[in-house]
This record gives sequence, C-alpha cells and structure tokens, in this order.
Amino acid sequence: MNNRELIEKLKNERVLSKTEFTQLIGTYTKKDREFTAKLARGEADRVFGKKIFVRGLIEFSSYCKNDCYYCGLRRSNRNAERYRLSKEDILRCADEGYELGFRTFVLQSGEDGFYTDEILCDIVKSIKNAHSDCAITLSLGERSEESYKRLFDAGADRYLLRHETANTEHYSKLHPDSLKAENRQECLRTLKRIGYQTGCGFMVGSPFQTAENLAEDLLFIKRLAPEMVGIGPFIPQHDTPFRDKQKGGLEDTLFMLSLIRLMKPNVLLPATTALGTISPLGREQGILAGANVVMPNLSPTEVRQKYLLYDNKICTGDESAQCKECLNNRMKSIGYEIVTDRGDYRN
Repeated sequence: MNNRELIEKLKNERVLSKTEFTQLIGTYTKKDREFTAKLARGEADRVFGKKIFVRGLIEFSSYCKNDCYYCGLRRSNRNAERYRLSKEDILRCADEGYELGFRTFVLQSGEDGFYTDEILCDIVKSIKNAHSDCAITLSLGERSEESYKRLFDAGADRYLLRHETANTEHYSKLHPDSLKAENRQECLRTLKRIGYQTGCGFMVGSPFQTAENLAEDLLFIKRLAPEMVGIGPFIPQHDTPFRDKQKGGLEDTLFMLSLIRLMKPNVLLPATTALGTISPLGREQGILAGANVVMPNLSPTEVRQKYLLYDNKICTGDESAQCKECLNNRMKSIGYEIVTDRGDYRN
C-alpha cells in the first residue's frame, strides 16, 4: 500500500498497524504531509468548527526532583533559577486570566515535593470557589493514586502527563534509572480510571527516536484513548546532557499532529509553545495541521524566564493580555477565532 492509500485508510479506519505507521512516518513526502494536514483540518473543523480553545498556563514552580536528560529543570542543573509561587500568586494569575476571558487554567510545575496534597487541594478549591465556571488542568508529573484522587475530589478536571515515549528501551535513554516507562504509563491509566480528562504526549525528534518508536506512540495513544494529546518538537537545553543533540523538525511535528487528528477526531490537541519556538509561524501551522488548542502564559512575567525546559522559549516577556491578543490576531490571520469556553472533550 502506498502512503496516500495509508493516509486514506487511517482517516476511514482510525488506526493503522505498527508496520503501516512506521512506513508512513519513515517515508512521507511534503505532498503526503500537506494531504494529511488537509484531511486532519477537515476533521477538526467538522468537530469544532473554526474555534480554537485557549488555556491559561500558570507555571508555578521550577523545582524538580527528577533528572531527565532533556529538561532544563532537571535536579542537577545548578544554573537553573528556581522559584515557587505562593497560593496568593497563583490565585492572582487566575483572577487576571479570568478577566481576560480564560475559562481553563493549567497549573504546571516540576515534581516539587514542597507542594503537598494539602497545599495543592487548597489551591484547586480556592480557584474553583472564585471561578466555578472554569476547568482546572494539572500537570504535576507522577504521583500516587491517592494523591490523584484527592486532587480530583478537590475539583481538578484534567491532568496532563506526557508519556514521553511508549518504547521502554527508548524511555531509558531519556531518563535516569529511577524513572520507568511502565510507571509513567500506569499513572496515565490511573488518571483515566479516577475520571480525569487525561492527556498524554511525546516529543518529536527526541534523541535516539526512530520511526518505529513514533508508530508505537500512536498505538499507545489509540489504546489509552486520552481526551488530550500534547506533542511538540524536542528542543535542546544548554545545561543538559542533550545540549548538542539535534532539535526535532517542524515538518515531522506537523505530520504527527495530523496523524493524531485523523486517528482521534475529537481529541483536544494543542499547537504548543515549542512549535512556535522552532518556527515563527509554528503555532499557526499547527492549527492548520489539525490542532485546536493554544496555551498562552499567565505566569508573572518576572518568573517566566526561569521556567526554561528548553532554549529560546517564546513569550517569556509578554504580559498576559499582550500574549493573548497576539495569539488572537494570529488565529484570525488563518481564519480561526479564539473562544471563551472551557473547551471540554466532546464524545
């Protein structure tokens, strides 16, 4: 079967075999990518119309107990500037975001033990009490089932936890021995079981990645059936062991976005900041490839430059209103509009 036939098969059947995905990812052409993007955008428009959901990102701690080889927040990076936002800081960000029209807040941090379940539950409840019509997404890494349950009961609606790579051997090349792919994947299954709208994801072009690895990622997503998928290009960070590795490609990332949209037409799929970092029009191209979510930063401007997972991250100096208005104009330029909506998953 040629690539065009495989793309059409994916649109019709919503899945390919590992061999078929590997062939497609390893041999696609520019024409294949453009054809796939056209089909994917059609699917997104059919489900969501010309509407792009916006999430307000609050990066509240740059401390992390882990030592992942690709991440600028890794524990052993002595050059990282660490910070923690107080409850009051976080609530102020949410209040400001609410005034700007945000109805989903994404609370993200490194795996920082300072924020106990008690502290986090109090923050979640406080945001919900102030803004009961909003959704709260957490992105806090691996935690116990009891912790996930407590946060869910406190009012958290969604949880983002990138699986990073579905291949166990590849995972071990990106992480120290203390971190296991099996545990990461079990956390995701736990989140689904508790009732979260759950998001997984991976880096495109991460070191040692193969077309077969990416095929395995797609099949993992198919099995997990998440409500959200977050992918973006690998971008090296200068204080990590992967500082000299090649960054992930724009075309590859766009192609993977389109494949995910064809496989899961209803999924919530961001055009990430990383995509906008590797290309000036990366987020617009992400939307045109099938994405339907953007996540501007609501963190205080004085800490944004300290939350550097990778080099040259964009929007670290913008005010929240500035960042949102810029994105709004960018989406309008390609025929889409940012909407004030919780943007929940639609069956």
